[in-house]
Amino acid sequence: MKNNNLHLYFLLFSLVAFGQLQKRNEFFNLSTVGKKIMVYTSADSTKLRITPTKNLYFLTAMQPLETEISIFVNPEKSFQTFMGIGGAITDASAEVFSKMSANQQKEFINAYYSQEKGIGYSLLRTTIHSSDFSTNSYTYVKDNDKDLNTFDISHDKQFRIPIIKQAIKATAGKLTIYASPWSPPAFMKSNGSMLKGGFLLPEYYASWAFYFTKFVKAYEKEGIPIWGITIQNEPMATQSWESCIYTAEAERDFLKNFLGPTMENEGLGDKKIVVWDHNRDLISQRANVIFSDPEASKYAWGIGFHWYETWTGGEPMFDNVQNVFESYPTKNILFTEGCVEKFDSKKYQLWKNGERYGNSMINDFNSGTIGWTDWNVLLDQNGGPNHVSNFCFAPIHFDTSTKQLIYTPSYYYIGHFSKFIHSGAIRIGSSVSRSCLQSTSFLNKDGKIATIVMNQTNKKITYNLYLENHKTTIEIPAHAIQTLVY
Repeated sequence: MKNNNLHLYFLLFSLVAFGQLQKRNEFFNLSTVGKKIMVYTSADSTKLRITPTKNLYFLTAMQPLETEISIFVNPEKSFQTFMGIGGAITDASAEVFSKMSANQQKEFINAYYSQEKGIGYSLLRTTIHSSDFSTNSYTYVKDNDKDLNTFDISHDKQFRIPIIKQAIKATAGKLTIYASPWSPPAFMKSNGSMLKGGFLLPEYYASWAFYFTKFVKAYEKEGIPIWGITIQNEPMATQSWESCIYTAEAERDFLKNFLGPTMENEGLGDKKIVVWDHNRDLISQRANVIFSDPEASKYAWGIGFHWYETWTGGEPMFDNVQNVFESYPTKNILFTEGCVEKFDSKKYQLWKNGERYGNSMINDFNSGTIGWTDWNVLLDQNGGPNHVSNFCFAPIHFDTSTKQLIYTPSYYYIGHFSKFIHSGAIRIGSSVSRSCLQSTSFLNKDGKIATIVMNQTNKKITYNLYLENHKTTIEIPAHAIQTLVY
């Protein structure tokens, strides 16, 4: 009798499960077959710049062939939650912005921060006093003022704060802002200079931690909400410009004994603290040292990284980012800086500069990164201003002599992500059957999927997009990037 009851139970369970599966498949067929896929394309040697190029539709698909090139998207597999994409407003960016006409300033702000008229930036990084992308070195206190009684951000009110306020307004207040120092004041350092490395002297640990809180409060008093801070820009680089060295142990101890407690004591415990803020090469070691210490780790929201590990040659080390993602799943990973170095005005439209962005963004997101921040949002025709001649590219330049705004391929490559992936989106499964293409996919809160596809080859490629047992066929030009929205 018990066995008969057991068989009846399994029969009823199977019928219910089959019915749910059938309903799910019927829903998927109704919601997918015949539905539109919007295709946006940017391609070298064409006028296509995030241009709507095709409306396609899903059809029922059979088993894919090995001879075809296919992208497989799986919404059933979800990963990290997307935070946003943006760039840095430095002193250099702000000073160049101030030289534009009112109409050009409006165009520029819309180009970055408007979702409808531009590419919808939602992240912003700025500096705590000067960096190399300032016209000179400066701090917010007078020399030897350990107690910070002279703290004053008046310098930033001339150029930087006004443009940040315009960016906030353009996003209707939905702009996540964080700040990074390049060096403590000279009197706090071992080498007596803001430049050329050195380290923070132990007797100034408390004072420097308090400096962070003074900055946050001063900016918020100006109407600029600060989401978080990074502890030190590039803490393992001795540069000719503002720089300061922290070993992993030194950064860990400063965080757990000074910065973290000070932020809490000053009522800023809700602000996020990001460690490392340097290249992918040493990111795992820094994560191991700081995140393995419970007292330090509790103050660390996550870890930031840059892309300059390739300066000695070799390929970007995306696997190191993946290692941190897998090793510390409760911590967040944020790309905090990247730019194309060695400025040359003859290479404004060099397409491979844009491809460098696309390659990094796809691989960084697929490795677990939740947000991506470019370096300067704007520079002049010399790749500056920069007080040590470390001139670089930006996605947009403004020629102060010809009064011309110049949009580079990097702007459009970033836009293929930032315009279509929205804060709160979830990265979902996305794989490619051939290495000639790269891809990543996100599911937005409104139910729409954005799949980014990049082709760095010299040939146009026809590929299939598969969503479970449905597909469409798409052509991507040579040296192109596409965003598929469906």
